[in-house]
Amino acid sequence: MRALAALLLIVIVACDAVPGRVFTSSSSPAVTAAPPSPSFAASATTRPTTTPSPTARPIADVLAQIDPAKLDDHMRALASFQSRHPLHPGHAKAIAYLMEQLSAIPGVVVQDIPAAYSGVRLDNILATINPVAGTGAEGFIPGVGMICAHYDSTANRTPGWRPASDVAPGADDNATGTAALLEYARVLAADRASLRMPIVLAFFDGEEYFFKGSLAYLQSIPPPNPYTWVINIDMVGFNPLADRLDLVYYTTKSASLRDRVKAANQRYAIGVSPLVEQLATTDAFILDAAPFGLVGGIPSVALVQRYGESDATFPGNYTFHTVNDTPDKITNKRLWLKAAKLTLATALDLARGTQP
Repeated sequence: MRALAALLLIVIVACDAVPGRVFTSSSSPAVTAAPPSPSFAASATTRPTTTPSPTARPIADVLAQIDPAKLDDHMRALASFQSRHPLHPGHAKAIAYLMEQLSAIPGVVVQDIPAAYSGVRLDNILATINPVAGTGAEGFIPGVGMICAHYDSTANRTPGWRPASDVAPGADDNATGTAALLEYARVLAADRASLRMPIVLAFFDGEEYFFKGSLAYLQSIPPPNPYTWVINIDMVGFNPLADRLDLVYYTTKSASLRDRVKAANQRYAIGVSPLVEQLATTDAFILDAAPFGLVGGIPSVALVQRYGESDATFPGNYTFHTVNDTPDKITNKRLWLKAAKLTLATALDLARGTQP
């Protein structure tokens, strides 16, 4: 009964973390919650739960369940919508695809939480994986963890580009991270018995508007904010030179989470190298982890290739924010898989209460 009571408390907190309603922000006039209406109201879809494995699989075995073919399929599907910019018709197709894929996974609670920026509708899609009572997970951990990625795209570095009509395939930025989140939903739903805290997979919109979707969501959460850590995966498939990623951490409050990522890279022999630490103290790092780390004071990190200096381990991505960010430019699928594994490994270490 004690374990069940603890679970109920966690589930209640999780529901607060991903509300079925949207709260209006008062601190940022340009970022507002969309008013509820029959067509704009947040929706939640719950499928019948599966029976997770009665014993927790080793994390290395869970990581092996990430399917590179499924990652590639999701990336290509997202890029096929021509553009995922909120002003483009392909944006609605991307939302429908994400909702369809997530709602088909038993045991995942899915919500579309709308917001608006300067009159443009944004849709944050949240998928929650809750722990399971009576399956061996003991001592539930207070709080909620988040893994996030943005699914919108832009090609504003292409001269003359028109967001409402021109293509912005966004294969690397950020169909790679979005595809990883879709795989996490599938893998984590089968591993719920090992979790000691809920994990929210946040598919944020409006990152290309300077992370307006994630900021609006953060500001919609009534206090106390339940999130205890946030891990962002964004643009991780291009680098043809090395299996390098930047590890961005937001203020010194995130140093311990940064260290957990580094430890997971070693513990599970994932092989991201070099893993370049970058301290972010301002919003110059335009990533969805920024609002949580800088505004919310929540330990937050991001795995990304975008901010690295061009050198012998990183050439820079010349397709970034152009119409040429297409699936054929994903030239290092090995790195993409490593990034997906490292993100999930860190999250599982935290959600299982693994000691550092």
